[in-house]
Amino acid sequence: MITILINKPEFEYDIHSLVKAFYPEEDVKVYCGEEAGEGMVFRIDFEENGMRMRLGEEAEEEGAWEECAADAGRGERKNVLKQLIYGTLSEHLNKELPWGTLTGIRPTKISMGMIEEGWTEEEILEAMKRTYFISDAKGRLSIEIAKRETEILSSLHYKDGYSLYIGIPFCPTTCLYCSFTSYPIVSWKKRVGDYLDALEKEMAYVGETYGDRIVDTVYIGGGTPTTLEPEELDRLLAAVYRYFDLGRVQEFTVEAGRADSITVEKLRVLKKHGITRISINPQTMREETLRIIGRKHSPEQVKEAFALAREEGFDNINMDIILGLPGETQEDVRYTAAEIKKLSPDSLTVHSLAIKRASGLNQWIEKNGMAALKNTDATMGIAAEAAKNMGMEPYYLYRQKNMSGNFENVGYALPGKYGIYNILIMEEMQTIVALGAGSITKRVYGDGRIERCDNVKDVALYIEKIDEMIERKKRLLLNG
Repeated sequence: MITILINKPEFEYDIHSLVKAFYPEEDVKVYCGEEAGEGMVFRIDFEENGMRMRLGEEAEEEGAWEECAADAGRGERKNVLKQLIYGTLSEHLNKELPWGTLTGIRPTKISMGMIEEGWTEEEILEAMKRTYFISDAKGRLSIEIAKRETEILSSLHYKDGYSLYIGIPFCPTTCLYCSFTSYPIVSWKKRVGDYLDALEKEMAYVGETYGDRIVDTVYIGGGTPTTLEPEELDRLLAAVYRYFDLGRVQEFTVEAGRADSITVEKLRVLKKHGITRISINPQTMREETLRIIGRKHSPEQVKEAFALAREEGFDNINMDIILGLPGETQEDVRYTAAEIKKLSPDSLTVHSLAIKRASGLNQWIEKNGMAALKNTDATMGIAAEAAKNMGMEPYYLYRQKNMSGNFENVGYALPGKYGIYNILIMEEMQTIVALGAGSITKRVYGDGRIERCDNVKDVALYIEKIDEMIERKKRLLLNG
């Protein structure tokens, strides 16, 4: 247990995130004005011309100090605070974090903004290292990806266009690490039709309201959309075409995801409706690990599903893997990478395991301990090298709270096979209208301002309150 005591309510979230990055196995709490705390106690005092941090046995001593002008803006104050925390804990633990003080999920936005302002690569790198203490390797990766993203997104319609997300919140089973809105399909078989009714009602409203705008990308995710039966999938996709003009769509993705949900009949439905990109996600090719994380398919089923998709003519197939899964070693990652290379997908998304409060992984950790979850520079390097050997290049990147090893998720792809929607959801440069239970619509205004509205997560409530969901969208989409 680590307790951080602060003398005024400011930057609590940032303090928690950065301290947690240094102490991933500890429960971290931030309190304002408390005189005592449990476990190891850190104190951070905001003073008129700077900030002071004291920790452990040094709590009553002078501690570390960073100067900050009283009239400094919020952004500058936050950077100074995080530099203070990072410097203090890095020295105390003799430990560095690959992303330095950056705890946000979109580090490439910083690089992209500097590129747009005309900074050179070396200027960007030096500024990121100086301000955020980022490693040289991560700095260069973020710059490379930001440059590629800028090029990929150059043909999008920002002012008069948008992207569409449709959520199917059903899965064959719930994975150990998952915190997404998903429910076992076996419990909802009889209500899938009701869910599609509600979804179509939401589609009809958005299609009419945004009928004069260009749809750039469509992404059907979840959950696992291919848990739907072929006729249900056919109904869903036919409705998308009925309510939206897809004549200028650059990418139409369906996340097939789980190999145990994929059949030739479903693939033919997808192909019939012009789906340009699908994802078949093994997460690992070790069967023992698949059992532990609650995925009922085998590595052989992954290979069979992939082969079926190729036979049906899909030429843009993504595969996801997760590093840091329970009990997996460098050799396991190397084996998974080798097996995926044999299949030769068009893109590979490499996730670093993130421990979500709402997932079953927390209970597994309580029983087995954090030591069984390991992701390192070496395992990240194995995955990156495998992608490079398949001719892929990194094209998008994001981070999550409580990621194993404080690393990142990176999407790699063959040239021309990038997932455009993946970039958009991370960089928040275009309005994304999201439909279905648990989805969140983000409206991006011309001045860069972002407003959101969310749909309820519970499927039964979504069906019951679909008119309320539409009202929420109406207030957002017709506002200004």
